[in-house]
Amino acid sequence: MAPEIDELREFKEAVMAEIKYKRVLLKLSGEFLMGDMGYGIDPEVAERIAREVTDIVRQGVQVAITVGGGNIFRGLAGSAKGMDRAQADYIGMLATAMNALALQDAFERNGQMCRVMSAIEMREVCETYIRRRAIRHLEKGRVVIFAAGTGNPYFTTDTTAALRACEIDAECLMKATKVDGIYDKDPKKFDDAVRFDKITYLDVIARELNVMDSTAITLCNDNSMPILVFNLEKEGNIDAALRGEAVGTVVYRED
Repeated sequence: MAPEIDELREFKEAVMAEIKYKRVLLKLSGEFLMGDMGYGIDPEVAERIAREVTDIVRQGVQVAITVGGGNIFRGLAGSAKGMDRAQADYIGMLATAMNALALQDAFERNGQMCRVMSAIEMREVCETYIRRRAIRHLEKGRVVIFAAGTGNPYFTTDTTAALRACEIDAECLMKATKVDGIYDKDPKKFDDAVRFDKITYLDVIARELNVMDSTAITLCNDNSMPILVFNLEKEGNIDAALRGEAVGTVVYRED
């Protein structure tokens, strides 16, 4: 048995040597989980995401996920229609918890251990977020899904992703989208849109590019947290991105 264990260890070390990022935070929008349904959670989308992430976790990569809630309720939209902004944001936080639980179910059906950690206490359904406990879960090979945003209104799940990525010492914040990177203008509206291979945080803010909100961008800039914007709709892109292949746009801090 000992030679087989040694061979397995050597194989895993060889795989990890090819991987650029060993601990990442994946930012998923609620709209992505919706698929083509128009509302709610498409189980097939959740299943595909869980399958792809499980594959990379089994290669030794530590993965945390922050998920939005726009497929169920968006605080800003509720506020625009007359709701109290803070109340609307709290409803949105509960929507992210629903998405997190759906993803947890998909991971567990794929045989991958997963923990949901919420910024708002919900002891009956998930753990309350504690930074050191989250890191320990990752070290044990569990996927950690962060729910309920920061626990405070007026902050987006983009800001949550930036905050949690910094807290858990992630090596990269991977923002999953439906386009293959950052463009100088909307590629769905303009045929002459140009994609960036890489761009600085300050350029993103100066050009007012719709990547993440300014709070999230500033937080990543201040803490030198690289952001990789890539297309999750193409299967295999998560694995390719982790290996350093050019599958999206890298946002970085210019020294």
